[in-house]
Amino acid sequence: MKKQIYKFGGASVKNADALDNVRKIISNEKDLIVVVSAIDKTTNELEKLVAAYTNKSANTLEVFRKISEYHINYLKDAISTNNESALGKLNSLLKELEIKITSAPSSDYDRDYDSIVSYGELLSTLIFSEYLKSKGIDNKLIDARKILFTDSNFRDAKILWESSLDPVKKAFGNCEGIYITQGFIGRTATGEVTTLGREGSDYSASALAYLLDAESVTIWKDVPGIMNADPAWCSFAQKLEVLSYLEAIELAFFGAKVIHPKTIKPIENKNIPLYVKSFVNPKDSGTVIKKLDYKLRLIPVYILKTDQTLISISAKDFSFIVEENMSKIFGLFAKYKAKVNIMQNSAISFSASIDGENRNFEPLITELQKEFFVKYNSDLELITIRYYDDESIHKMTDGKKVMIEQRSRSTARFLLKQID
Repeated sequence: MKKQIYKFGGASVKNADALDNVRKIISNEKDLIVVVSAIDKTTNELEKLVAAYTNKSANTLEVFRKISEYHINYLKDAISTNNESALGKLNSLLKELEIKITSAPSSDYDRDYDSIVSYGELLSTLIFSEYLKSKGIDNKLIDARKILFTDSNFRDAKILWESSLDPVKKAFGNCEGIYITQGFIGRTATGEVTTLGREGSDYSASALAYLLDAESVTIWKDVPGIMNADPAWCSFAQKLEVLSYLEAIELAFFGAKVIHPKTIKPIENKNIPLYVKSFVNPKDSGTVIKKLDYKLRLIPVYILKTDQTLISISAKDFSFIVEENMSKIFGLFAKYKAKVNIMQNSAISFSASIDGENRNFEPLITELQKEFFVKYNSDLELITIRYYDDESIHKMTDGKKVMIEQRSRSTARFLLKQID
């Protein structure tokens, strides 16, 4: 029997009641791999710990203790009696993290980031596994750091498929049962911990499905399925019943938050369907992503990326922005891990929008200014409309200044500034 892969995000395990809801969802499954993210908001707290640690701040231990106490209290709330064994395992894991943050940081921020932030998933899966056992549900906890091999591109590692195949198959085996493992994390050939990019647990689930030839992947969310807009942003959001692999890849590429961009390709290669369902209403159908033999006719789909910074670059000698200049510019964007979300160039200038929260922003600007004139605007928003029409464009752009506009046959994109 082929295995099913379920992935639960941080919101689905945010407290003891949420854990019990997940238990009910999986309790009737006989052959299941459950991929779990860090508990709600834990990654943000661990990022604060990384910042304190790498800056050698005096409050590093204080930040750690807050994280530690939160998880200890969480476990006690979830397993209120006979929890000594679970607490012992949890304290051992927390001790590992404490030893890490009381040693000297390396000169590589991204390496330190992965070694610390990865504990969010390690802590959540340990608690989840012990909780299920306390409720009489036997399960096996698999450490993703031992089976999922990646390159050493810390914070955005790429999975090494051939290296991961045998370890993954041996870990999950041919036996039926419930397995728990971490999303988001892996390891290099030399044993260093890596992460797969923010929200990378979806990718972990997809990778395991590919390596194990799974029957399906289900990603459990707090929304009814994939919507044509974020319900927290648009009151008119509607659920999309079905998407093709190609359309899902397009939406993820443009920034749709419900699916991690790298998730789709591995399962498309093996024609494995992906379901996005609500853990609030698990019996609802959700959205399915699969191979389609017909062309989709979709309503407009809106994707918002906030906190954008537009960088405009021109040559100091007023020469054209040609291939040589572009090569230098993109080389610097890659060096400082500044992902370009939209770009536009003319004869003498090049403009690109990047995410505002980039710790490398100042050194990027400083290095660009050595050879170019550089201007930038912050606090912008990037709106992508798939299957746009005039009404949808007016709905998104009226009352705002358009900094960049791009249109193709099916997609319109606008970098916008609020007008005061």
